[in-house]
Amino acid sequence: MTGMTQYPPLSLYIHIPWCVRKCPYCDFNSHAQNSDDISQVAYLAALFADLEQELPQIAEREIVSIFIGGGTPSLFAPEIIEQLLFGLRSRLRLRNSLEITLEANPGTAESEKFQGFREAGVNRLSLGIQSFDSATLQKLGRIHDAEQARQAIILAQQEFTHVNVDLMFGLPGQTVSTAINELEIACRFSPSHLSWYQLTIEPHTEFYRSPPVLPREDDIWEIQQAGLEFLSTQGFENYEISAFARDERYCQHNLNYWQFGDYIGIGAGAHGKLTDIQTGRIMRRSKQAHPKAYLKLAHTADRVATTHELQPNDILGEFMLNALRLKQGVPMNMLTERTGLTWAQVEPLVRQARERGWLIQENQRIAATTQGWYFLNDVLELFL
Repeated sequence: MTGMTQYPPLSLYIHIPWCVRKCPYCDFNSHAQNSDDISQVAYLAALFADLEQELPQIAEREIVSIFIGGGTPSLFAPEIIEQLLFGLRSRLRLRNSLEITLEANPGTAESEKFQGFREAGVNRLSLGIQSFDSATLQKLGRIHDAEQARQAIILAQQEFTHVNVDLMFGLPGQTVSTAINELEIACRFSPSHLSWYQLTIEPHTEFYRSPPVLPREDDIWEIQQAGLEFLSTQGFENYEISAFARDERYCQHNLNYWQFGDYIGIGAGAHGKLTDIQTGRIMRRSKQAHPKAYLKLAHTADRVATTHELQPNDILGEFMLNALRLKQGVPMNMLTERTGLTWAQVEPLVRQARERGWLIQENQRIAATTQGWYFLNDVLELFL
């Protein structure tokens, strides 16, 4: 291990775990609204208590981005989001003009709410559209229909210059033409950012217990290739496996994850990663997942978090797991600076990956080749 000379950038993630109802494909820590009988005010107080426990770990470090995810954070009243951001500003050093993202569900879209979120300080909205086809949305268990999806984007763009649209592919009954039609509809709104990712069946979900009929693997491959080509013609840069931006309007928060930056997580089930540059140790922290238990423990000093140290032989794999998702890869000095590993420790594995056609190393950067991107799991096995 080498000595680290500076801290990585530090982000803040805030988890709000409630939705109107749980989607059958979702494996996130989310719960049906009102199922826990916890008020928004009580949860806000727990978030601040949780944050107070994190402050000694970050020693006046600057926060470079904030992401409020879920769940469906747009279920919360704008006044609560305003109090949340005010409380963060009074407790943390926030970078000037930092990106503050809030996730929103089209089924909870109201113009007054979106205006309230903007006035509270949110400057980027991420909309969970998933599909512009009402029948497909019904199969996915979404609470909105195609018209509400369109209206949500219109309302969001009236208040925000930076709007992300989340879409899925590989959906039940989807073909190349219907997938491209979805992307065409999204592009008519000219969003600054698109997340376009494959529906996967995860354990512990309703779809896992009762799977829908999905397109064949060969068909999904064709959908993906056609979609990538189409988005390129529309001026979208595929800067990360499932992230597309126009005019370099990248998601700064996610970029920090992918570049193995640090982050603190507050809220039920939130995760964090912190680096100690004096010792080279990298610590991961996770919070009690169930909202009721979280609420109880958040006010009990340091019991809401579980901490474990990343072992040296895991650090390279974790770095690559994130960094190789980026089209441009990462500078070689970022790899050594943020892992504490020497290039001599890393180089033999990088050489093996290059010999297999999975990595390129040039201009002091390493990145996955196109083949490496498509077989990323195989690449990662080499480093894990």
